[in-house]
Amino acid sequence: MKLILSFLAGIILTLVVLAGAGYYAVTAGLVPANADTKPSDIETWAANTALRVAIERDTKGLQNPVQANDENLIAGVHLYAENCAMCHGASDAKPSNPAQGFYIDAPQLAKDGVEDDPEAVTFWKIKHGIRFTAMPSFTTTLKDDEIWKIAIFLKQMDKLPTAVDAEWKKVPSAAPTSSAQ
Repeated sequence: MKLILSFLAGIILTLVVLAGAGYYAVTAGLVPANADTKPSDIETWAANTALRVAIERDTKGLQNPVQANDENLIAGVHLYAENCAMCHGASDAKPSNPAQGFYIDAPQLAKDGVEDDPEAVTFWKIKHGIRFTAMPSFTTTLKDDEIWKIAIFLKQMDKLPTAVDAEWKKVPSAAPTSSAQ
């Protein structure tokens, strides 16, 4: 019994020391809060691991109920233009002023793309957002079928039908013009 109590006391002491070290690191300014500092390796690992686990858990069996036809793809282009282009760019893949200031770069999707991601993963990211990034949750502002339309557009962005591609090319760039720089 004495051995068990010693073991538990050791665990409690270890947790107290770790909590104290964490508190000291935060209050001593060793953990930056500014957005223009590169995240630490441990912060990056923790955020990426939590994201991967949440997506794996929450997208099991999730199926897109929206058909990938021209009408829905064009609707996806328009929804993307209204809700996503400011951060993720238009067909020119040039970042806007706000996108250039994100401490975790917002992928410029015309260049970086997410065509290889399953639609369910893209749906999840749009619907729920991504903590510790600038990616917001659209749960309260978009309906699920609207999010699915954006997801199917992004899935097919590199192989759009002609009419849909023409709509995509009409989305204005959010990048600053040379006179604004």
